[in-house]
Amino acid sequence: MSRVCELTGKGPMVGNNVSHANNKTKRRFLPNLQDVTLISDTLGRSVRLRIASSALRTVDHRGGLDAFLARAKDDDLSPRALKLKREIEKAQAGSAAA
Repeated sequence: MSRVCELTGKGPMVGNNVSHANNKTKRRFLPNLQDVTLISDTLGRSVRLRIASSALRTVDHRGGLDAFLARAKDDDLSPRALKLKREIEKAQAGSAAA
């Protein structure tokens, strides 16, 4: 399982451990990924995603999964999240036309 957030694309970063003697050794900074179930109001169903805790706070701040995906860039989203975004857009377009 890759260590990449499905909504923001946030992944591992590299840096150095720096000792008191200023010795530097490589290390990885991993994103704080959580398995969460988010509810799509437009689709009326829940979706399981593996996202960073910072992304979860952003989803909450923007007013839910649908609002987050509407503003999200397609390049940052995983293929599953991009498919979900397309489904939500199609459902919203169908309900607006009716």
